[in-house]
Amino acid sequence: HVQLVESGGGSVQVGGSLRLSCVASGDTISRYYMAWFRQAPGKERETVASIRTGYPFTSDYHASVEGRFTISQDNAKNAVYLQMDSLKPEDTAVYYCARRAPYSEYALDDPNNDWGQGTQVTVS
Repeated sequence: HVQLVESGGGSVQVGGSLRLSCVASGDTISRYYMAWFRQAPGKERETVASIRTGYPFTSDYHASVEGRFTISQDNAKNAVYLQMDSLKPEDTAVYYCARRAPYSEYALDDPNNDWGQGTQVTVS
């Protein structure tokens, strides 16, 4: 059973940057869909970015982070990253990473996928 551990969160000023890491243990991330989600207080969870770690290595972004955030993978380290630049107060949330099998019946944000515990990002 895979374990996902996020790190890299913290407090940053508006316009600053953070790099979140999600390291998997117990199983591979290779060929899986990996995604970053966030949930702010009183708001629904939303998909921030996703990447397919196998061919065709596609990635997608929420419109609100397009051009500011970059998702990347390092299969050798069994990790995915979220580089967040030009941070805004509205980016404040708990950020989670998740893993979904390539042919899974579940949607990317389904609770049946594998999830980390989250890391807090605060922008002020």
